[in-house]
Amino acid sequence: MKILNKKIVMTLVVLIVSSPSLSWGASGDDPLLFNMIVNEFETDDSSGHPLGWDAQAWLGHDLNKVWIKTEGERVNGETDEAEVQALYSRAISSFWDVQIGFRHDARPSPSQDWAVIGMQGLARYFFELDTALFLGESGNTGFRLNGEYEKLFTQRLILTPEIEMNFYGQNIPEVSLGSGLSDVTLSVRLRYEIRREIAPYVGLEWAKFYGNSADFTKRDGLEVSDTKVVAGLRVWF
Repeated sequence: MKILNKKIVMTLVVLIVSSPSLSWGASGDDPLLFNMIVNEFETDDSSGHPLGWDAQAWLGHDLNKVWIKTEGERVNGETDEAEVQALYSRAISSFWDVQIGFRHDARPSPSQDWAVIGMQGLARYFFELDTALFLGESGNTGFRLNGEYEKLFTQRLILTPEIEMNFYGQNIPEVSLGSGLSDVTLSVRLRYEIRREIAPYVGLEWAKFYGNSADFTKRDGLEVSDTKVVAGLRVWF
């Protein structure tokens, strides 16, 4: 898999450097921009003093960008889950980007590495969608669908329902992942924007494992389904 990662990195470099529309110099019509947003930095009402995060950043121009995405959770001072993606993104329309790159799951152990091919953008009725196909070691495959919608009650009070679904082509018992539909997470968060860049929030999150993933979860002595109250902070730069 290390060879695969090197090939992916080289592919990203070649695409970025060779793209005729990508110029890293300053331009009045298409300047080099940077954006970072921490969508979730939160704790919940479960035991173990949990701390979760979901953040992403991009650097680039209108058509071409480099993205970094990360999410994970710490419980009892130890990292239970940690994922990082590094992606090259190319706009194919006003509202949609195609992304390729790689994903590294540092936790749970053993670590997993994946190639990524995905699309991210704004669907009809202003639904934000992020989909990705993952190609991993030993022929492992996965697919993720994430969608969210923002409902504005006022210019500062915003409700965000979200759904995430994960599928895998094979059983990966060493990290408790089963073939088929692995898990579904439904959540709703209500935030208040003190400023556009700073918004505390509260919400509810429900998650459930299915199929073989549920069996692996039971084997590990964990709950198959869980509902929790969350509270946190959303910030962007």
